[in-house]
Amino acid sequence: MSQDALPSLSQTSALIRARRSLKPTDCEAGRPVAPELWRELLENATWAPTHGMTEPWRFHVFEGAARARLGDALQQAYRDATPEAEFRADKFDKLAANPRLAPLVVAVVLERRGGAKIPEIEEVEAVACAVQNLMLSATAAGLASFWSSPPVLDAPPFKAWLGLGDEDRCVGLIYLGWPRAGLTPARSSRQPLANKLVHHHD
Repeated sequence: MSQDALPSLSQTSALIRARRSLKPTDCEAGRPVAPELWRELLENATWAPTHGMTEPWRFHVFEGAARARLGDALQQAYRDATPEAEFRADKFDKLAANPRLAPLVVAVVLERRGGAKIPEIEEVEAVACAVQNLMLSATAAGLASFWSSPPVLDAPPFKAWLGLGDEDRCVGLIYLGWPRAGLTPARSSRQPLANKLVHHHD
């Protein structure tokens, strides 16, 4: 790609600052995301930095009736892994409801591929960068996106259902869909950079 074809810094800054987390309830459940679009989003995700070129990300895409099966599996894993005293009916219900609300759900998996050479934290960081690429691309396409990481994703029953290895982990469910008509994303802000900056110089 030539330098002239790259987006300007101001365009890139506007995209980054326009990204918002929009929940599955903000999506039009009946409006699908075309395969050529979500595949492009996932292709962009794979261009994240990766130490040793291990590319530790894997994407499980759920659409159509598979979303209901995902919700059922989340509920079953929550029921199996949660002590009775800690069981919450509202969490249980939400685990089934959310996958049915967004037309597309991507379970993002960290698959350990670097062995002892690459520390796990670096593989986690690589997958997180892939998720950021995915969500920024979704924003550029006009899609709503939401990164959910309920503790049940680490529950052995859910990991087994997803077919993960012992060292693998699901780092999150990314809900994708077209925003509901008339939806106005909430304003967002960040603290001033000066509050987070330590400038070392001569």
